[in-house]
Amino acid sequence: MLARRPTVRETEIKLRIADLAGLVRKIRTLRAHCSGRVLERNTLFETPDEDPRRRGRLLRIRIETPAPSKLIPGGPGRNIITSKSPVPVSSGSRYKEKLERELAVRSRTDWPASLRSLGFRPGFRYEKFRTTFRLPGLHLDLDETPVGLFLEIEGAPTSIDRIARTLGFSPRDYIRSTYWDLYAAECRRRGQIPGNMLFPA
Repeated sequence: MLARRPTVRETEIKLRIADLAGLVRKIRTLRAHCSGRVLERNTLFETPDEDPRRRGRLLRIRIETPAPSKLIPGGPGRNIITSKSPVPVSSGSRYKEKLERELAVRSRTDWPASLRSLGFRPGFRYEKFRTTFRLPGLHLDLDETPVGLFLEIEGAPTSIDRIARTLGFSPRDYIRSTYWDLYAAECRRRGQIPGNMLFPA
């Protein structure tokens, strides 16, 4: 075990990005701290009846490996277990909100077997390249996924609105969907059956 973060209320949005290099330049002008680019391999764990997903809950193992690009140096490798659960929010909220707890672990091989012994099984798998930036009170995560480019902004609602506006976006651009939602929507658009959101081998 490396580090455990207490349960926090996560408030975030996604923005669809058209110009990756242009956005990176804008973020750098804000003097945001960049901790590098990684390849994330994520696995969601479900019960046989998919009860966690139907109840808006999530249990995930994430493996991060350094993935430098021409724009961004590689970030640190980490293995993280995350749980998320719903919070009461109004149906008109423009932010995605969850209660989140994370645990960084040394071994990435023991946990899947431990979760299976508790009745969980691997479900949806998805990959993305993530570049992480930090500003006071804000997390900015630039995600390159098989279904497009997205910027996740996490922080207080007023801070999210302020930085989104600075980067040229408005509340009508906010996306509350999960990556499963975005992937499933793209599969419907293409007439495909959803499977896992992975980069070509």
